[in-house]
Amino acid sequence: MNFIKRLEEFRSLEKQNTWEGTFYDYLQVVKEKPWVTQLAHSRIYNMIYDAGVEEPEHGGKRYKFFNKEIFGLDKTLEKLVEEYFHPAARRLDVRKRILLLMGPVSGGKSTLVAMLKKGLERYSRTERGALYAIKNCPMHEEPLHLIPKDLREDFEKEYGVYIEGELCPSCRMMLETEYGGNIENVLVERIILSEDNRVGIGTFTPSDPKSQDIADLTGSIDFSTIAEYGSESDPRAYRFDGELNIANRGIMEFQEMLKCDEKFLWNLLSLSQEGNFKAGRFALIYADEMIVAHTNENEYKSFISNKKNEALQSRIIVMKIPYNLKVREEVKIYDKLIKQSDLKDIHIAPHALRVASIFSVLTRLKESKKQGMDLVKKMKLYDGEDVEGFKQKDVSELQAEHTDEGMSGVDPRYVINRLSSALIRTTTKCINPLDVLRTLKDGLDQHPSITKEERDRLLNFISIARKEYDELAKKEVQKAFVYSFEDSARVLFDNYLDNVEAYCNGVKLKDPITDEELDPDEKLMRSIEEQIGVSESAKKSFREEILIRLSSYARKGKRFDYKSHERLREAVEKKLFADLKDVVKITTSTKTPDAEQLKRINEVSAKLIDEYGYCSICANELLKYVGSLLNR
Repeated sequence: MNFIKRLEEFRSLEKQNTWEGTFYDYLQVVKEKPWVTQLAHSRIYNMIYDAGVEEPEHGGKRYKFFNKEIFGLDKTLEKLVEEYFHPAARRLDVRKRILLLMGPVSGGKSTLVAMLKKGLERYSRTERGALYAIKNCPMHEEPLHLIPKDLREDFEKEYGVYIEGELCPSCRMMLETEYGGNIENVLVERIILSEDNRVGIGTFTPSDPKSQDIADLTGSIDFSTIAEYGSESDPRAYRFDGELNIANRGIMEFQEMLKCDEKFLWNLLSLSQEGNFKAGRFALIYADEMIVAHTNENEYKSFISNKKNEALQSRIIVMKIPYNLKVREEVKIYDKLIKQSDLKDIHIAPHALRVASIFSVLTRLKESKKQGMDLVKKMKLYDGEDVEGFKQKDVSELQAEHTDEGMSGVDPRYVINRLSSALIRTTTKCINPLDVLRTLKDGLDQHPSITKEERDRLLNFISIARKEYDELAKKEVQKAFVYSFEDSARVLFDNYLDNVEAYCNGVKLKDPITDEELDPDEKLMRSIEEQIGVSESAKKSFREEILIRLSSYARKGKRFDYKSHERLREAVEKKLFADLKDVVKITTSTKTPDAEQLKRINEVSAKLIDEYGYCSICANELLKYVGSLLNR
């Protein structure tokens, strides 16, 4: 019943979006809602902006419009919106250019275009995205094109609306033959953009140059009506159904544009310069549409090396779409793709997708020239962690070293194919991180196109991902062993802070029970600092840095806890784990546990299942694996 009710609500909404009236009625709509006249690029920009914009602490902008489908490309998307869509929305000349998305395979180019197309369909159903067209116009013409050129300046003064463009040949004839030139009687309707209905959204896919016709782009003569209308230049004898025609008011995707035959690209020269194109035996036809194409780097290099393409090249705006370089965002990509499948009965263990993401991201990173920086540190920095010797403020400097970082490496499609082969096995009930690393390695063995050097490089990254997982696994089990881990960590941290504060200020501490004055506990402080390699000579500056951070948080009214400082958090956790190591080692590795050990194992297993997202299978596997690690 709920679905039937939802269906009725949907039908009701569709009816609300239906509107028809005369041009005179439309002018009333324009007076009340001038945004209905916005041009295509402006509508797309507002669609993105209306979905919401976040401004993260580290700077930049994050557009919510892309949140559910595209991950880890915030800077790229910000550049696309601010450097292309924003000036295009303000009617600057950039809107007439072809937007070419260039990047490696499976990097998100097609997803980005699909989002824009689907988004426009939804947006045109809303109040802010509403648009209107001359009824029965094959190109869904903006009704204001009916206003003669000589009157447009007066119209802009009265309505505050700029008019761009001319009537298409079909509307020009319809105005004369059906309305006797009386523009106020011309019928206008609200339109909903739809790729399926070929309204405002088009897609052109090149095929065999010998068989493909330019009519696919610009429409064609309707030979069945030539005898009736007597001329090929009569608009009624022409089908305005090419992709450039039907995409007017919206967006046209030009798939594999650079693989296309030259004659198809010539049509884009005028469109990308003047905003109009040639069709049949008519004058140039105005088109208000965004043209977006996508390609890979090799195809683009081949295209620009051909001197014949210079004219079109200057009319293209290239936007690089690299691979994501953040591990946590890569996890979201794989999670999204797996959720689209029908494998709900198979459990994916914690960190399984993370190790796949670590491997993928490492293959895409470039070595830094900075002293003390390696790929693992770089990966962690990009993922928002501070590492020894470097902080988040160093990220932009690292990114500036290689402008092509992220344009090569293992693509998400390879990883998801390998995950699919592991998930689909009939015996699989749960897939853990070791299964993932194994299937990634097996895939390299079956990959015919990679060289021995490249294979060895990728195997090394699998090995690094395994080492990262080893540390994660040990932490996970050790955390589960500590009863109320957070509380234990907090007590240890607060104790350390009290001692650091006393040490830096040159004062003594009071014993809470005896009120006796005590020197700062050097042994405690060093036992924590040594966990992260803080030397005896560096301890003073490290402690002072902690105190400065503490003061900064206090001034801002924020609480400074053990998670506020990445390295200190690592030190506190390692100290707790070091104290526990022997207990964990004996309990997890014994083959014949006594009653007390068995009880402890069951408690830890239950905690892993209840609080950490494990199932009984992967919890058991994790305990066995960590036992073997601690015994090495």
